[in-house]
Amino acid sequence: MDFHYIEPENTSPSESDQDARVVVGIDFGTTFSGFAYANKVNKNTIETHDTWPEQRGALKTPTALLYTEDWKVHKWGVPALAVRPKKKKGKGARNVDTKPVELFKLHLGDMKDVEKPSLPDGLDFRKAITDYLAEFGKLMKETLLARWPGLDFHKQILKVITVPAEFDDRAKYIMRACAHSAGLTDKVDSELLEFTTEPEAAAIYCMKVLKQHNLRKGSSFMIVDCGGGTVDLTTRTLLNQDCLSEVTERTGEFCGGSYVDKEFVKYMRKLVGSEAIDKLEENNYSQLQYLVQEFSTQIKLQFTGEPAKFKSKELDIEDMCPALIQYVDEKTKTEMEKTEWLIELNYITVKIFFDTVVDKILRLIRDQLNSSKKAISALFMVGGFSESPYVLRRVREEYGREVEIIAVPSEPIAAVVRGAVYYGLNMKTIQTRVLKRTYGIEIWEKARSWDPKERQNDRGVVKLFHKLAQRGTEVAVDAKFLFECWPIYAEQTTVKFLIYTTTEDDGKYCDDPGMKLFGKLQIDLPDPHLGRNRPIDFTLTFGKMETKAIATNKRTGERCEAIFALEL
Repeated sequence: MDFHYIEPENTSPSESDQDARVVVGIDFGTTFSGFAYANKVNKNTIETHDTWPEQRGALKTPTALLYTEDWKVHKWGVPALAVRPKKKKGKGARNVDTKPVELFKLHLGDMKDVEKPSLPDGLDFRKAITDYLAEFGKLMKETLLARWPGLDFHKQILKVITVPAEFDDRAKYIMRACAHSAGLTDKVDSELLEFTTEPEAAAIYCMKVLKQHNLRKGSSFMIVDCGGGTVDLTTRTLLNQDCLSEVTERTGEFCGGSYVDKEFVKYMRKLVGSEAIDKLEENNYSQLQYLVQEFSTQIKLQFTGEPAKFKSKELDIEDMCPALIQYVDEKTKTEMEKTEWLIELNYITVKIFFDTVVDKILRLIRDQLNSSKKAISALFMVGGFSESPYVLRRVREEYGREVEIIAVPSEPIAAVVRGAVYYGLNMKTIQTRVLKRTYGIEIWEKARSWDPKERQNDRGVVKLFHKLAQRGTEVAVDAKFLFECWPIYAEQTTVKFLIYTTTEDDGKYCDDPGMKLFGKLQIDLPDPHLGRNRPIDFTLTFGKMETKAIATNKRTGERCEAIFALEL
């Protein structure tokens, strides 16, 4: 067996890339989404869409859906959000729940099921993603075709979707399938749909505005993308005016702005009882969401972290969330009636909501600083949560002495989507990436003395994990990892390649803890009379944001590209 790394060749753009006349960047976010676009003829003019249903002048619209009882989309964006409950007469009267659905993107993340936001019974997260992209896509298509009449939406517009750094290939595949089902592409594997990570897109955008900070060639800077659901980080080096290399492994965690809202809901559980909140969520979901919206608008977005400037806020449960009253027990009801169902949130309480989340962001930044072998000249914060004055203040207090420049660019909420457009206009901007996982394949070899007997088959063969590419390795985009092998048995007529990934640096067996099946492909091996002398080249290519596997029979020239059998 033999394995080696091949630098990428200078290849010309694909036919599809050449046909694309317009690039549209799509930031499908956990809490807010948006798109921006540019014509390849005028690459320096990027337009960010700001007109949405019942919403004008905003660079993003809520990632929210409102369904009818038979699960058809009734409204999306701002109109789908919960509205102030109408007061009804009569004891125990309930409002009809309109089932606003939010945070469904988080189901793509690699988190425990109990940590994922609940969805109404009967709604699968893939349907929610597809339905939202379908409505979003209709508006996007109308906008682009009105701007450039006659464009072929599927053949002349390159779509670039941003994804969190921690999304694995499975999540990206689901996104690609949902985008196709939503009508954004004419086939699942369309070359006119590309992915880039959110921090990578933000880094490209910030690179375009670096001139004001006098960063020079060779300077390294960190991007901290603070979104609603995720916080993603990447550290990049400025190679020249238009190119970046990745310095450290992209990292991320589920600790965005929506997690401050979650801390508020936890506080409500302690105040009125978990059972009451559970019943409210089950029967009057929209009222719970409205209460969270009011907390976010009145308190979260205004919090600076300065005690002298903070005034305690009151939330009126009878007004904002009347259905909750019927679910609390008698003891709690007596206590709440003493305050006329007013909940007072003081400085210490709100600070605790924030610190639980912000402390995780500070730790992620520390990990990036420790991982970088180069000095970090600047730290740029982007995303909606970066507009929180408290978040920026804490970051500057913690790292202001280590990093000379800590800044938030203008309109940070649009940094990712604009960076996605820049990426689509010039995909050579990103020269290298650092692998987030170790990749390898299952190989069969004669058992060694230290291999357990129970792992050996009746021919004395054992299945091993053969590493092809190691986590933390900086690789050029489109570089190939080539592995040459032969059939294990002389009579074999096919060879199946099982590709595994792990977050560890290496592995011994494919069933080691943390190993995940990434994909599989199979190639025919005719001429069994030649015995084992039938070499095969297996190539793994980390191109752009997706991974391709190819097996080639070196005797016949037969080539088989991987179609990953992902567990969806």
